[in-house]
Amino acid sequence: MVKEALHYSTLENGMVQCELCPHFCKIKTGNRGICGIRFNIEGKLTAGAYGIYPAVHLDPIEKKPLNHFLPGSSILSLGSIGCNMTCLHCQNWSLSRERPEGMENYFIPPDLLVNKALDKGSVGVAFTYNEPTINFEYIMEVAPRLRERGAKVVLVTNGHLAQGPWKEIMEYTDGANIDVKGFSEDFYRNITGGDLNTVLENVKTSVDLGVHVEIAYLVIPGRNDDDLQIDGFMEWVMKELHDQVPIHFNRFHPDHKMMDVEATSGRTLERIRDKALKRGIKHVFIGNLGGRGYNDTFCPGCGKKIISRDHFTARQKGLKGGRCVNCGTIVSGLWKQ
Repeated sequence: MVKEALHYSTLENGMVQCELCPHFCKIKTGNRGICGIRFNIEGKLTAGAYGIYPAVHLDPIEKKPLNHFLPGSSILSLGSIGCNMTCLHCQNWSLSRERPEGMENYFIPPDLLVNKALDKGSVGVAFTYNEPTINFEYIMEVAPRLRERGAKVVLVTNGHLAQGPWKEIMEYTDGANIDVKGFSEDFYRNITGGDLNTVLENVKTSVDLGVHVEIAYLVIPGRNDDDLQIDGFMEWVMKELHDQVPIHFNRFHPDHKMMDVEATSGRTLERIRDKALKRGIKHVFIGNLGGRGYNDTFCPGCGKKIISRDHFTARQKGLKGGRCVNCGTIVSGLWKQ
C-alpha cells in the first residue's frame, strides 16, 4: 500500500529530505533512505513498509524483554522490515535488511490489527523484531485506536529517532524496551551507524513522559564491555533517570557481520550485574543466559524476592498494588491488579 510519509521536506530538483530520524537522509527521485523502506517517488517521500509485518507471534511480555510490565502476560508481537541503524552484530538481520518490494501479502490492515489486538489473552500489541519506529505512519494510525480499546502499546526500539517524532510516538506508547547499545560515540558510529546522544535524550524523554521504560544493553566482548563504557552507562542511569529503571545486560552471540567475536561469558555478565547493584541500580537482569535467578525481581526496600522468573514465565508472589507485601515499598512498574 502506497502511503505518503510524515516528517519530510521537499528540496530542489525533486529531492526530499526525510526528517524522521537523525540521519536526515536527502533522497533523490527513485532512491531510498538508509532504512531501506522510505523512498522518493516523484518528489514525495513514501512509507514503503506501511503495514507490512511478516513476523507475527503471540509472545510472553518477558521476551521483549519487559520484566516490570504486566509480568506473566502475553502480547501480540509484530515485526516489520528495515532499520535506521546498520549494526554489525544485528541479530534480526533477516528482517532489518529486507526490502518491501514483493511483500504486499504481509500487509495487515489497521482495522484487522485493532480488532485482533486482545485475542487469545493478549494485553495489546508490541512492535518489535526490526526497528518499529521507521513504520511511524502505521503505528501513529493504530496506536490511538488500540488504546481506545484498552490494548497496551509496546515498542522494542533502538531509540534512534528525531526528537519531534519521538515525542509524538511516545504519547501513544505504554511500555518501551530501548537499546543503549554502548556508551561511546565511537562505538555507535563504527558499530551501529547511529548517534548515542540522540538515543540518551530519547530515553530521558520517555521516562519524563511517564512511559514505562526498560533498557537493554547487549554486552559485546572487546567492543562495549570495558569499564569506561559500563561505568559511564551506570552513572548516566543514576544521574539522569532513576534507580528503579530495569536494566537488562544481555549476552551477545556471534551473528551477521560479527561472527569473529566470541559470545559473552557468564562471568563478565555477573561482574557487570554485581557492579550495577553496588552502584545503586535496583533492578538489574541478565538476558540470554539461563538459570541462577538472573531475572528474578527483588524488593528495593527489604530485598525480598517478589517475582520469580524461569525462561519467559513469571510468578508474582510478594507484590500487591505495586507494593512489596513484606515492607510496603513501592516497586516501579506496571502491575496486574
